[in-house]
Amino acid sequence: MQATSCHLIPSKFPSPKLPPHVDKLPITGIVPRAVSITAPPSQHKQVLSLDIDDTVTAFWDYQFLFMSQRSETLDPITLSVAEGAIPSDFPSGTYYLTGPGLFSDDHGSTVHPLDGHGYLRAFQIDGKKGEAKFMARYIKTDAKVEEHDSATDEWRFTHRGPFSVLKGGKKLGNTKVMKNVANTSVLIWGGRLFCLWEGGQPYEIDRNTLDTIGRFDLIDGCDLSLNGGIKGVGGFWDLAAVLLKPILYGVFNMPPKRLLSHYKIDSQRNRLLIMSCNAEDMLLPQSNFTFYEFDSNLKMLQKKEFIIPDHLMIHDWAFTDNYYILFGNRIKLDIAGSMTAVCGLSPMISALSLNPNKPTSPIYLLPRFPTESTNAGRDWKVPIEAPSQMWVLHCGNAFEEKDRNGNVEIQIQASGCSYQWFNFQKMFGYDWKTGKLDPSMMNVKEKEKKLVTHLVQVSIGLDTRGTCQKCDVKPLNKWDKSSDFPVINQNFSGSKNSYVYAATTSGSRQTLQHFPFDTVVKLNTVDESVSTWSVGKRRFIGEPIFVPKGTEEGEGYLLVVEYAVSTQRCYLVILDPNRIGMANALLAKLEVPRHLNFPLGFHGFWEDSNHQNSDRD
Repeated sequence: MQATSCHLIPSKFPSPKLPPHVDKLPITGIVPRAVSITAPPSQHKQVLSLDIDDTVTAFWDYQFLFMSQRSETLDPITLSVAEGAIPSDFPSGTYYLTGPGLFSDDHGSTVHPLDGHGYLRAFQIDGKKGEAKFMARYIKTDAKVEEHDSATDEWRFTHRGPFSVLKGGKKLGNTKVMKNVANTSVLIWGGRLFCLWEGGQPYEIDRNTLDTIGRFDLIDGCDLSLNGGIKGVGGFWDLAAVLLKPILYGVFNMPPKRLLSHYKIDSQRNRLLIMSCNAEDMLLPQSNFTFYEFDSNLKMLQKKEFIIPDHLMIHDWAFTDNYYILFGNRIKLDIAGSMTAVCGLSPMISALSLNPNKPTSPIYLLPRFPTESTNAGRDWKVPIEAPSQMWVLHCGNAFEEKDRNGNVEIQIQASGCSYQWFNFQKMFGYDWKTGKLDPSMMNVKEKEKKLVTHLVQVSIGLDTRGTCQKCDVKPLNKWDKSSDFPVINQNFSGSKNSYVYAATTSGSRQTLQHFPFDTVVKLNTVDESVSTWSVGKRRFIGEPIFVPKGTEEGEGYLLVVEYAVSTQRCYLVILDPNRIGMANALLAKLEVPRHLNFPLGFHGFWEDSNHQNSDRD
């Protein structure tokens, strides 16, 4: 990736004479305390008047997707219907979407999108009334309380966050690294609403007002002896971990157990599955993974700990009836990066780099219920080596099928990319040296498109003793366009599914060919058909989510947020999943008021009012 120039236009892009104010507009911020996140009309029109496929326009479109939004809604706002109508049989409920909302403070510092303060959006839909209401609130994390002055509405970043550096005096020697911003995923379980982040306790939110209740001790108070653990290695690295703990816990204030933001719901057993790793795992060539299973009342039913002799970074994972499944994204300690990171001269993530020393990808099948005969004879510490090297980002689903002889085939649907493309310090095209975004990082040349994120299907064959007989990786339904956020009907999680939905690209815009996404893709894994629905030019989408309506897998609706950057508007779109690929797939488009236009979200959750796992408090 080439660094951005002083005029904010990457050297890959032409540098026309833009109006002065636009030329200096902060890319990830807004004018202090402004509600609207657009430039003044006269300059804004000049930018938008460029040709729709012009590379400069594409550059600005990318910036507008990550513009901060400081406004919140204390009371629900009824959304206007811009197109179509909400189906009368649409299940009444709420779609929660979380993600970063603020990237720039009032003192010259910007942060990576992954370090942006959590901003929770809620769309309450009533099918019978044919209306939807919208609320949006910042999650009142400890970092948000410290960095935001509610009296003056002024922001001053003091926490670096793992992916960012700060300006001025807060840069050198700043040990405030673990900035729990609760911005990654959202969950309702046991009658409680939680916002999760990659590396800390979840924050509990009031489901009616979106007020922040506080941090929720989900795993720290768990009985560590419950069901015991399955240990792997020890010796020297255990001693190293003991020496590191006082520094990580005390100086850098890292929690001993880092809760991952991705959870799983075992619908057949009605269980919540979550996973954590140890803080010291980031620096040592061994990984401690702990899995927890809770019933519908948040009572912990079991806890399993696995110590793997490999240096791994896991963001998402999968499960089946008998296994927890981990794709081993291999990393290594970067000594030079560690020194600059500790001094505050580079992001803390600089201490790590990818480790592409093997041409294969390790897949760990960890036994959920070790006493069962399904796992007999298999050494879980020895991974299955998938024949292609890939960095796995998100898992859509996994399930097992057993033949008459007792052999098992495991199918896994996921999104992954190449080690050659993935870069800790440049995700989303963020340049921490300038605090700006460069879309060229996310949009490689056509001949290199196989490197970016795409959907894969992994098939693993095990005999009756658990010995691997085969493992192959192929594009899911032969779909090779850049894609991510694979989702399914949540009621079929861990079971055999026929449909996968994901965000993908139409590839129609040369400058933004791979990202941001502008298309929803539906993949039928039975007949391997592919169908798509696109939002159109200069409009993007986030993660789709399936809303079940009945007992059949394909019976329901799809929700997705459309980001119309050309007009600075956000829309909630309702799609008929069975019409994707047809002209009438769009059923309704609901418009968010312009002053509440929000940046790209990460992950969401659908709560059906009629099928809650617990009554409201």
